[in-house]
Amino acid sequence: MDHRLDERLKASAQRFDRLAAGRERWKRHNHYYYRKIADYYRFYVPEGYSVLEVGSGDGDLLAALKPTRGLGVDASPEFVGLASSRHPSLEFRQGYAESLETSGETFDYIVLSDLVGHLEDVQLAFERVRKCCHSRTRIVISYYNYLWEPFLSLGSKLGLRMKQNAQNWLSLDDLENLLRISGYDVIKKTRKVIFPWDIPLVSDLLNRVLSNLPFFRHLCLLGFIVARPAPEPKASEPPPSISIVVACRNEKGNIEEIVRRMPSFPGPSEILFVDGRSTDGTCEEIERVAKLYPDKQVRLFHQTVANGKGGAVRIGFDNARYDLLIIHDADNTVAPEDAPKFYRLLAERKGEFINGTRMVYQMEKGAMRFLNILGNKFFSIAFTYLLEQTIKDTLCGTKALRRSDYLEIARNRAYFGEFDPFGDFDLLFGAARLNLKIVEVPVRYYERTYGTTKIRRFHDGCLLLGMCGIALKKLKFI
Repeated sequence: MDHRLDERLKASAQRFDRLAAGRERWKRHNHYYYRKIADYYRFYVPEGYSVLEVGSGDGDLLAALKPTRGLGVDASPEFVGLASSRHPSLEFRQGYAESLETSGETFDYIVLSDLVGHLEDVQLAFERVRKCCHSRTRIVISYYNYLWEPFLSLGSKLGLRMKQNAQNWLSLDDLENLLRISGYDVIKKTRKVIFPWDIPLVSDLLNRVLSNLPFFRHLCLLGFIVARPAPEPKASEPPPSISIVVACRNEKGNIEEIVRRMPSFPGPSEILFVDGRSTDGTCEEIERVAKLYPDKQVRLFHQTVANGKGGAVRIGFDNARYDLLIIHDADNTVAPEDAPKFYRLLAERKGEFINGTRMVYQMEKGAMRFLNILGNKFFSIAFTYLLEQTIKDTLCGTKALRRSDYLEIARNRAYFGEFDPFGDFDLLFGAARLNLKIVEVPVRYYERTYGTTKIRRFHDGCLLLGMCGIALKKLKFI
C-alpha cells in the first residue's frame, strides 16, 4: 500500500476515534433518521443470512439485521470497542476498507452504510470487498445526496448534527460506474428519506409517499445501490440440469407438440406437466406422449385444489429434480425452441431471474387483443417503478430461475402473502425482494392453435391491480 494512503487512513481513523464518545448522543438527537436507515436495510437484507458491515461504527445497524453470522469492520479502534461492548454476540475488528481482509471468509450480504464518502480510495475498497463475496453475495450501499450538503453543513454548525470532514463528491451514477469497473453488476438504484426529522404522522407520510414520486425522489437525502459480483466464467463447471414446468388444463392438442419440439440441453432435462383437472383427455395424452418420448423424461402431476396457474407452477417446482427451473405455457404461444435462451443466461450467470417479453417483436395476428396490449403496457410501467428494475412484460408466462433461488423466494413468501393465483407476480415480487438480477429475453408471441384462453380480462385485471397495491405497500412504503 502507498505510504501516503496509509498515512491518510490512520489520520481518518484518529478523527473517528474522537467522535466515538459522542455518537450515542447524536443518534438520540436524530433518532428518526437512524431508525429509517435501519428500516431500509432490514428490507434489503432479510434476517437469517451472514452479513459483513464495513464501517460498522457502534454496531447497532449490524445487530438490527439479525444475521446468523455478523462481522463488523471499522477503521476506528474506539468504535470497535464500543460496538463489541454493545453487541457481544457479534464480532468486530479494526481494519480499513482499502485493505479489507477476512481470511477467505465470504458473506451473503455486505453493507456499506454512509461509508463511501469517507473512503480514501473507493475503487480499491470495492475491489477488496469483492474478495469477501461468493457468487450470490449482495452488496448494499447507502450514501447521501450531495444536494443536501449546504443543509448538512449548516446543521453541523448549529449543533444539530455531528461534525464531519468534507466527504467525497459522488452521485449514484458515479458509484454505479465505480462498482462496474471494480467487478460488479448493479441490480437496482433508489432514493429514500426526503424528510429526516421526526414530526409524528407528517414524517412517515412524506417519506413513504412523496419520496417515491417523480421529481421529489431526486431530492431525497439518501441513495441506495444494490449490486452483485459480476459472474466469472468457470470452464470446469458441468452444465446445469433443467426442469421445464408446464401448467395445463384442457390442452390435449398441444401436449405432443410441446414435448416433440422442446430442444435438448447441455445438461439433463425433464418436462413436468401439472394438470388442473382437465376434461378433454389431457392427462391421458400426457401419459401417451411420455411413453412415446422416453428420453424427454416426461412426468405428470395432478392439481387437486383449484388455486390457479400459480398453484400448479408451485407443484411443479416443488417436485422438480434439477438445477434450473423454467415455466412454459401449455398454449404454446411462445415457442419451445426459445427455452435454450433462458437456459444459457442462467447457466452463464448473466441473470438470476429470466423474464420473457413479448412486447418487442411483432406478434402474430390474433395472438393478443388490443386491450391486453394496453394492460401489459400499464403493468410494465407499474412494475418498473415498483421493482426498480426494467420490466417490459409482466405477464409473459415464460420465466426461468435457479431452483436454489426459488427455494429462497418460497421461504420468504410470507412477506407478501398468498395473494397471486397466476404465479407471475409471486415470482417477480419474490425475485425483487431478494435482489435477484432480473434480465428480460425478447420472444415471439404466436396465436393459440388449440383450446381457448383461460384469461378473464377485466376480472383478472382487477386482481392484478390489487397485487400492485400490495407491492406498493410492501416495496415502497417502508
